[in-house]
Amino acid sequence: MRRLVRETRWSVSDLILPMFVQEGLHNKEEIESMPGVFHYGLDEFRRAVGEVSKAGIPGILLFGVPEHKDDLCSTAYHEHGIVQEAVRAAKQENPELLVMTDVCLCQYNPTGHCGLVRDGIVLNDESLILLAKTAVSHAQAGADVVAPSDMMDGRVAAIRQALDVSEYQDVVLLSYAVKYASAFYGPFREAAHSAPSFGDRRSYQMDSANIREALREAASDIEEGADMLMVKPALAYLDVTRAVKESFDIPVATYNVSGEYSMVKAAASKGWIDERKIVEEMLTGFKRAGADFVFTYHALEAAYWDHN
Repeated sequence: MRRLVRETRWSVSDLILPMFVQEGLHNKEEIESMPGVFHYGLDEFRRAVGEVSKAGIPGILLFGVPEHKDDLCSTAYHEHGIVQEAVRAAKQENPELLVMTDVCLCQYNPTGHCGLVRDGIVLNDESLILLAKTAVSHAQAGADVVAPSDMMDGRVAAIRQALDVSEYQDVVLLSYAVKYASAFYGPFREAAHSAPSFGDRRSYQMDSANIREALREAASDIEEGADMLMVKPALAYLDVTRAVKESFDIPVATYNVSGEYSMVKAAASKGWIDERKIVEEMLTGFKRAGADFVFTYHALEAAYWDHN
């Protein structure tokens, strides 16, 4: 009876798996602060793509960890950068897999900030040029969706224009429109090797207290050409997801981020919680709040639960 009258459901078709591909790595290495999540070398990544496809997960979100970093973030937009090579590998393994790419500069410059830095200042407008180049390079490699996460002002317009000029009009632009400065990102810093070398990211990420600002950011990104929106993090911002979904008639995603994942894993390892029940409850909450799809590191486990 409960199943019959259930108002909200999630399924594996709602889930996207974030994955970390590391240049120069020959196997895979578990990320210490995120049990069950790995850095993949390209060969292991190919095998993982097969596992993702077999599980019925519709897509992945790629983060690259390069060997080389420089002030111009050159490996972010290099033709044979780690993300670009991973996109090609994924499409070779499964042409039908939806391949999304994170577009940011934090992993590629020594400061760990999301834009170019000069004299200790993040340069918004100069960063837009390189972000657009990065997005186009991902599209050239075969990405279906580019997802800018940097939170530089005007980056959606710059990327959309660059894609259109390069005749990638069909590449979807998913904006991290509402990305809060959050302590929930902690384990990701280890995963992406992208902790800021000075200061923090509050000058360009959103204040967690603000929801009206979130709606302005989302409206601005839609006007600039975003096809889909993201709210990040997920768990502490369900009200924001609901407000964005009710305000705009385009697909809305939420990102079940690293800190949320690691807290569940840590508590489950102590026997304090039932991991499956907790994750299923969270996924239901994300969907109930209005998310059309969810980025989550739990995707492979949840896919198994959905099939069983």
